[in-house]
Amino acid sequence: MVTLGNDIITVSVKEHGAELCSIRKGEVEYLWQADPAFWARHSPVLFPIVGAVWEGKYRVDGKEYPMGQHGFARDMDFTLVNRTETEVRYRLESSEETLAKYPWPFVLEIAYRIHDNKVDVIWEVTNPGETEMPFQIGAHPAFYYPDYDPDTKERGFFSFDRKDGIEYILISEKGCAEAGVKYPLPLKDGMLPLDTSSFDKDAFIIEDSQVGKVTLHRQDGTPWLSLSFDAPLVGLWSPPGKNAPFICIEPWYGRCDRAHYEGEYKDKDWMNVLAPGERFSSVYTIEVE
Repeated sequence: MVTLGNDIITVSVKEHGAELCSIRKGEVEYLWQADPAFWARHSPVLFPIVGAVWEGKYRVDGKEYPMGQHGFARDMDFTLVNRTETEVRYRLESSEETLAKYPWPFVLEIAYRIHDNKVDVIWEVTNPGETEMPFQIGAHPAFYYPDYDPDTKERGFFSFDRKDGIEYILISEKGCAEAGVKYPLPLKDGMLPLDTSSFDKDAFIIEDSQVGKVTLHRQDGTPWLSLSFDAPLVGLWSPPGKNAPFICIEPWYGRCDRAHYEGEYKDKDWMNVLAPGERFSSVYTIEVE
């Protein structure tokens, strides 16, 4: 575990999955502490897919490969490659093990940088191979509800950098999307009320770069934390039916298959493609109040 700190916040990261495990401001912990009774992770990085592939397999030139939900990077040990007082960087490179699941060489670097009350989460994906490399990458950070009381229904609010007209899609079956069927996000005065039934139908998937900032508010309306991102999709989720103490805000470059998808991997919805030698870079920022 590596810990970074300044006068305002302290963060901790582990080599396994290069996963962010703690964001503290004083005595307050913002990041979910992975109680397996609800969800045994903190903030996994999703690579080389986001979500599920239909029937747990995908196709490359007609050949089928197995792939578990959210890919394999979150369950692998990364190598620490650099550390300063304010930043830590990890690397995962393709191997015989990964090539058996995902037939492209890759280099994935994940870094965390702190400044003031913010954490920048940095992703860099490089294609060292000789052919085009399709991939997806996404975040899955879970945050404590600030006013959690298991005996009450209300959980606070979300606000967005867009005040109306936001649409979302849902998961339909086997972890895959009901793509093409859109629902209006039920905002009230520009806010999304959150309660124990908000995610009874699983995650809200907001596509098409409709929003670039999501803020979690306390029950009195004051802001608690926010995520800012350039990703074209964001997922909002808390485990259905569990009355969980946390909620996830998930910027994604990609998403699960649409239900019953049996096409080629490279033709999945929201696929990214790197040419040989090309690098993809992205940053999202967590800001705590």
